[in-house]
Amino acid sequence: MKKTNTSPAGPTALPTVSIIGSGNVATHLALALHAAGCTIRQVLSRSLEHAQILARRVDAQPVNQWQRLDEVADVYLLAVADDALYDLALDLRLPGALVLHTSGTTPLSVLKPISRRHGVLWSPQTFVRDIAMDYRRLPLCIEGNNAGVTDDIEHFASLISPCLYRLDYNQRLRVHLAAVWVSNFVNALNATAQGLMRQTGIDFDMLRPLAEQTLRKWDYGDLWLQQTGPAIRRDEKTLNSQRRQLADQPELLRLYDQLTALIQQH
Repeated sequence: MKKTNTSPAGPTALPTVSIIGSGNVATHLALALHAAGCTIRQVLSRSLEHAQILARRVDAQPVNQWQRLDEVADVYLLAVADDALYDLALDLRLPGALVLHTSGTTPLSVLKPISRRHGVLWSPQTFVRDIAMDYRRLPLCIEGNNAGVTDDIEHFASLISPCLYRLDYNQRLRVHLAAVWVSNFVNALNATAQGLMRQTGIDFDMLRPLAEQTLRKWDYGDLWLQQTGPAIRRDEKTLNSQRRQLADQPELLRLYDQLTALIQQH
């Protein structure tokens, strides 16, 4: 894995970009590129209404059929569901363009039928369409089908963020898996805690300082060494008390026991 901190090269012409997709990832990348000065030429979505919504925000032309996608953009960003990438590969042909997908789990080779210059621009980040982001802190993982293409992707990605990582497919899979733990699972656990607080009418915001302090543990190295709580102390009295509180929620009780066992293994 190679991390590079780079910034756009001098006064070269900015690339024109067409966006395929109109969801959360497509929206944020389109906004970031537009803010960086790139011309967003077209936004393609199966829903013309969705294409129009995003296109208005980035001064682009909305289209809802791949046959109406012109072939004059420098970069085509395919921010669509993984399965849709394989469908696009059957029909789309952009031999001279740089074609990138934004999937964390799909090999770049899916784009080989579309263009001889293809690769990946993926971020281990959770994107919500209407929540603003600081794009200059956005980690971007890149991979190209050869060294020259990877260099081109790196230059293009640096228009969005200086936090760039060169990852091969296996590394990207591992980062994606880790990101699921850091984001998706943690959010599900926090949502569960929110539900427990609601049951007793206590403001969930009481726990915000705890969550923020937990995140600060990242600054101190090995996170297992920062573990606290009744499980790591093997405080059976507290553990059993909390198990009794979950007796009427067997799925949560099983999860509680599994997480307790995970902590105690360390």
